[in-house]
Amino acid sequence: MNDKILILDFGSQFTQLIARRVRELNVYCEIQPCTKPIVYDSTMKGIILSGSPFSVNDPKAPNPDIAAMAARLPLLAVCYGAQLLAKQSGGEVGKSTHREYGRAHLQDVAHDPIFATIASGSQVWMSHSDSIKKLPEGFEIIARSESIPVAAFKASAAYAPNPVYAIQFHPEVTHSTDGGQLLKNFVVDICGAHQDWTPAAFIHETVAHIKQQAGDKKVVMALSGGVDSTVAATLIHRAIGDNLYCIFVDNGLLRKGEFEQVLEGYKHLGLNTKGIDAKQRFYDALSGESDPEKKRKIIGKGFIDVFNEEAQLLTDVSFLGQGTIYPDVIESMSIHGPSATIKSHHNVGGLPEIMKLSLIEPLRALFKDEVRKVGRELGIDDIFIGRHPFPGPGLGIRILGAVSEEKVKMLQEADAIYIQHLRDSGMYKEVWQAGAILLPVQSVGVMGDERTYEFTCALRAVTSVDGMTADWAHLPYDLLARISNDIINRVKGINRVVYDISSKPPATIEWE
Repeated sequence: MNDKILILDFGSQFTQLIARRVRELNVYCEIQPCTKPIVYDSTMKGIILSGSPFSVNDPKAPNPDIAAMAARLPLLAVCYGAQLLAKQSGGEVGKSTHREYGRAHLQDVAHDPIFATIASGSQVWMSHSDSIKKLPEGFEIIARSESIPVAAFKASAAYAPNPVYAIQFHPEVTHSTDGGQLLKNFVVDICGAHQDWTPAAFIHETVAHIKQQAGDKKVVMALSGGVDSTVAATLIHRAIGDNLYCIFVDNGLLRKGEFEQVLEGYKHLGLNTKGIDAKQRFYDALSGESDPEKKRKIIGKGFIDVFNEEAQLLTDVSFLGQGTIYPDVIESMSIHGPSATIKSHHNVGGLPEIMKLSLIEPLRALFKDEVRKVGRELGIDDIFIGRHPFPGPGLGIRILGAVSEEKVKMLQEADAIYIQHLRDSGMYKEVWQAGAILLPVQSVGVMGDERTYEFTCALRAVTSVDGMTADWAHLPYDLLARISNDIINRVKGINRVVYDISSKPPATIEWE
C-alpha cells in the first residue's frame, strides 16, 4: 500500500489544488470533509488542513479537534486551518487591519525544516480577511509578511508529539513561487511519505485489485470515446480480458464521424465493444424541447434505457464498469449540506440502481490529468488520450434551444471544420476544450447578391488544467478568420461566426 496524506476540506476553492500539488510529488493523498471522523491507518503519514470561506469566529464555522489530530500525525494548517489552530489553542483571531488578497512576500523566515531552501523575500499568495492577533502559549512565529506579523508559525513539542505547522498563505497556487517546495518539505521530509505513487504503480495495483474484485465474473460498461471511459475499460480489460462487455451508443449527438472512428479505435485496443445506432430514438425524444435541464434529462434517460436494454441481452453479468474520476467523487460530498445544482452531472448515475449491479470504478482516485498519464503508460493511442473533454449530452447542449437532426448535421459540419483548423495549426494540444455552439439566433447576411437570414455559430475554446476553472484561449486572429470564413462558406444555414471570450467562473465552459 502507498503512503497517504489526508487533506481535511473546510470548503476552500483551493482544496483540490492542494491535492494536485501533493500528487505531483508522487505521493498519494485523499480529500475528506472536515465533518467526517478520521479513520487512521498505517499508510497515513500526515494531515493538511485547508482554507475555508468561513471565519473561525462564525458560530457555525467548522471546528474539529486539531489537537487530537496532531497527537497522531504531523500537521500543516493552511489559512483557515492556521487560524482555527491558533484559536483552539488559546490565541486570538480577528478582522485584519490590513486585509491581504494577492501577492505578498515573506520576511524574517526562520531556519526551519518547513522552509528548507526557501529564503526571506519569497513570494506567496494571501487570501484572508481575518488575521492571528495573538499566538497561543507554546507557539512560535517562523515568518511574517509586509502587512501581518504572523504569516507562519509552529507548535512546540509540549503541544503535540508530532511537528505542527501553520501558514497564513496558500502554497498550492502557482503565485506562491516556493509553494511546491514547502509542500515537499512537509510531505516528504517532515512526514516521511515515500514518493512511489506513479502511473506504473497505479496500473499494477489497480489491475490486481480488479482481478480480485471481479474474478471470473462478467462486467458490462458504457463507453463514450472519451479518455475516462477508455482508460477505465482498458484497465478492466487487462484484468479480466473478454469478460468485459462494452457498449457504445450513438445518440445522434456525437461529433461528425465520431461513432465510426471510435469503434475502430476500440477494435485496435482489443476491447469487446458493441456499437448501437440509436440516433432516431434520441431525435424523437428531444423533439420540440428547448429547456437545457430537460434536454439533459431526456438524453440521460434515453441512454439508460438503451444501455439497459442491450445489457439485458447479456447473461450472468455481475458488475458495471464506470469511468468515475476523483472530481466526481469530491463534488458528491458537501461539508455544509447539499450544494446548489448548476446542471445535472454528465455521468449517468441511475444505472447501478436500475441494473442491480456492483460497481467497478478503477479511476475514482484520479484527477483528469492523472487519467491521461495512466492512459499513456498503458500505451493507449493519442486519439483517445489527447481528445478534448466532450459533454455526455454531446451536441444536445451545444445546440441552444430545440434540437433537430438538421441542426445537429449543421453543427457537426461547423465543429469538424473548427477542430480540423485547430489540429492543422498546432493549437489543438494547447487548448483544454474546444467546440462550436449553434445559437438560436438568426441574422441578416449577404451571400453573392442574395440576402440571407441564417443561424449564428459561436466558437468556444478554453485553457485549463482540470476544468474546475478555465480561461478563454487566446487564438490568433488570422486562425479565427480562416475558421470563420470556412464555416460560413461551407456550412449551409450559418452566416455569422462569433468567438466566446468568457472565463470560468463566472461562465461555465459549456453554454448549457
